[in-house]
Amino acid sequence: MDRLIYTAVSGANRSLMQQQIHANNLSNANTDGFRADLERATSEVINGYGYHSRVQVSSSNGGIDLTPGVLQETGRDLDVAIKGSGLFAVRDAGREAYTRSGHIEVDDAGNLTIRGKPLLGIGGPIQLPPFTQVSVGVDGTITIVPDDGDVQAAFDVDRIKLVDIPAARLSKNNQGLMVTNRAVNPASEEVRLTAGHLEASNVSAIDEMVQTIALSRHFETQIKMMKVADTLAQAGNRLIRGT
Repeated sequence: MDRLIYTAVSGANRSLMQQQIHANNLSNANTDGFRADLERATSEVINGYGYHSRVQVSSSNGGIDLTPGVLQETGRDLDVAIKGSGLFAVRDAGREAYTRSGHIEVDDAGNLTIRGKPLLGIGGPIQLPPFTQVSVGVDGTITIVPDDGDVQAAFDVDRIKLVDIPAARLSKNNQGLMVTNRAVNPASEEVRLTAGHLEASNVSAIDEMVQTIALSRHFETQIKMMKVADTLAQAGNRLIRGT
């Protein structure tokens, strides 16, 4: 009977982990630039003498879905979206982290940030001098018109650092930013931007809700299996006792 218990308990644990992943995806269905998390399951044999036939499922993070989201026009100069593959580089805890969100903010000192993290350029965090107009080119070049309003004096300040990293090398940190096992990754010359747009999340709310409902039913089934296993064990014990 213990094999049935292992099967039911491990199946229920996997369903719970899947629920957490899909719930997080669903909660970020409207977060610009969000990339859905994937889930992976593998079989794991229980160690110990006499347990070689007891196998449970082991769940782990299955990586990140880098499928592009829909581009939505905003008309804002500092809203930029990546066309195709690529990531924006930001500074987080002394290392690089990456995101698809292109909603750039500028503070009173001219520092550019994405979700509170310094946006990186080719030479480090980007800081703009006083300006009246700003634009971002398809290659990430930031051009400003000085605060004197002289359009003829427009000049390039910096270039946003854009990287192109395979999904297999990426994971998410506790803040939801993507990272690799390297603190710094080289910039890519192939990534292209479109200004005045933001990329929507690549999460399908309908798909995530359907998956959540299916997982709830799977979890209920595993709980019923546990109860059946307990009933069978009690019946076996009564037979052994002869009662």
